[in-house]
Amino acid sequence: MVMTAEQAVQVGIVIASVGGLWVGARLLVDSVVRLARRVGLSELTIGLTVVAAGTSTPELVVTADAALKGLGDIAVGNVVGSNIYNLAFVLGVVSLLRVVPIERSLVHRDGVALVVSTLLGAYAVSDGVVTRLEGAVLVGLFVVYTAVLLRGGTEASQSADSTDAPPGLGTAVTERVQFRGRDAALLVAGLAVVLVSGDLMVGAASGLARGAGISEWVIGGTIVAAGTSTPEFAVSLVAMRRGRLGVSVGNVVGSNVFNLLVIMGVGALVSPLSLSGSIGLSLAWLLAVSVAMVAALWTGRRLSRPEGGLFAGSEVVRWVVGLLGLG
Repeated sequence: MVMTAEQAVQVGIVIASVGGLWVGARLLVDSVVRLARRVGLSELTIGLTVVAAGTSTPELVVTADAALKGLGDIAVGNVVGSNIYNLAFVLGVVSLLRVVPIERSLVHRDGVALVVSTLLGAYAVSDGVVTRLEGAVLVGLFVVYTAVLLRGGTEASQSADSTDAPPGLGTAVTERVQFRGRDAALLVAGLAVVLVSGDLMVGAASGLARGAGISEWVIGGTIVAAGTSTPEFAVSLVAMRRGRLGVSVGNVVGSNVFNLLVIMGVGALVSPLSLSGSIGLSLAWLLAVSVAMVAALWTGRRLSRPEGGLFAGSEVVRWVVGLLGLG
């Protein structure tokens, strides 16, 4: 099969966007760590809030745009697909590269929040429509969750000698450093580079898939979902390589909670989301992956390489089933 000029350009964009994601992620992680130290919050808390919200911006844009156009399946499907990808593939690959120790609060507090938000999201769509009232409730619950996180993160910063959290994970830093204007500029620049690169990757990958005759629904649940999750993937990998495990793991968990409560909630506030019956299997898969991930972390407070391999492999299976039209 001979590649056309348009396809060659799209492949080039995908390759360039990968480089952009890596550079932007490095800028973002470094500046966020300095911000955490400056305001006295743990790196885990910053990862669960600031970084998670920032890297979820592509999902927010896609979902809000789909809601405005009355495309409820795409709006919700993007959230569901991105969350499955984040948990199964992003955390799976990170743990394959390095065994990931988990802070207790991430399992007991944020793991529970992840499962509860997944259940709430599934309940909201169970009748085939997410109303504005349901959207407002979801957003309100996230405000409460964030308030708890910020309070807990500040308290953690006052007990940095705690022996409960593994080094480099979520222990707060007593050393306060100055967060200069240059750091703020690097944070914004890093986030912008990550988001633009992710958007370019989504467009190019979707174009390549359409050229191969893959359906829009499958593209939305796999390629677009993975594309909008590339910021989480890039940031988590860079944070892991630089020893910032709190940012790496917190970014994924926080993004998933943000996606289900804020992004789906905002989408419903923009316009009630009407759904077809095709979302049921994906929701069941997301719930299964979420419960399995939290259970794996709860039992050992770490994600081992074999466990990471199983999660990453499950996402490969989901892609094969979807792209080959087997399910």
